[in-house]
Amino acid sequence: MSKNRVSRRQFLSYTLTGVGGFMAAGMLMPMVRFAVDPVLQAKAGGNYIPTPQKVADITEVPTRVDFTFEQQDAWYNSEETGTAWVYKDDKGEIVALSPVCKHLGCVVNWEGDKSNPDHFYCPCHGGLYTKDGTNVPGTPPIAPLDVYPYIEKDGYLHLGKAEPKKGA
Repeated sequence: MSKNRVSRRQFLSYTLTGVGGFMAAGMLMPMVRFAVDPVLQAKAGGNYIPTPQKVADITEVPTRVDFTFEQQDAWYNSEETGTAWVYKDDKGEIVALSPVCKHLGCVVNWEGDKSNPDHFYCPCHGGLYTKDGTNVPGTPPIAPLDVYPYIEKDGYLHLGKAEPKKGA
């Protein structure tokens, strides 16, 4: 036997602390799992979103392409709509530009201003971009339009997440 005997009061204190700890762990475990579970779930699918745009139908004139994708915010799934301006450049390569102005986030339109043909125009503050998405000096935008990476799959255009234009 040990020389240090445990008193009744110490035994009761140890027992209640242990039981309380197990009860607290039992209540906290579902809350922790609730918070961490979405992060640990495997994501299905790739990084490219299909669009209704056939690659064969893309011309040299920028065309607005709307596409939908499912977005998950924690436990809430929603269907979002995205937009891209798509055209073929002089080399015949596809260019997909984000329509979001880099000044204040307004939406740009192709040839939206009659006095500036062959430009993307932001109606909020008169911002201008050239056809390749480069911001025109002396107008409010501070950077070029973002560019969507793309792939062709089954004859249709699939877009990735918009990225800043390289070399900008």
